[in-house]
Amino acid sequence: MAMDERRPMETAPHSLSLEDRRRLLVSGVTDVESFNEQEVIMGTSMGALAVRGQDLHMEKLSVDSGDVVVTGTIEALEYEEAPVRSEGFFARLFR
Repeated sequence: MAMDERRPMETAPHSLSLEDRRRLLVSGVTDVESFNEQEVIMGTSMGALAVRGQDLHMEKLSVDSGDVVVTGTIEALEYEEAPVRSEGFFARLFR
């Protein structure tokens, strides 16, 4: 697919797929606000999403497609209506 045919990240379809509470695939991710072994907070096209658990790792992060894969023991998924800050972790990291 050519670059100009892609949807803008803000309107990208959002979906979650949880496999055995050990692997979470998220699409429609616009920003990763923060992450550590207990919590991953990301902005999605449907609002902020907090993933909580134990031994969490970001196995995949694709800025182009807006896909994220989180592995570990997933204990909770929670949406917040308020959007996360527009400047994410990676933007601050590479300043």
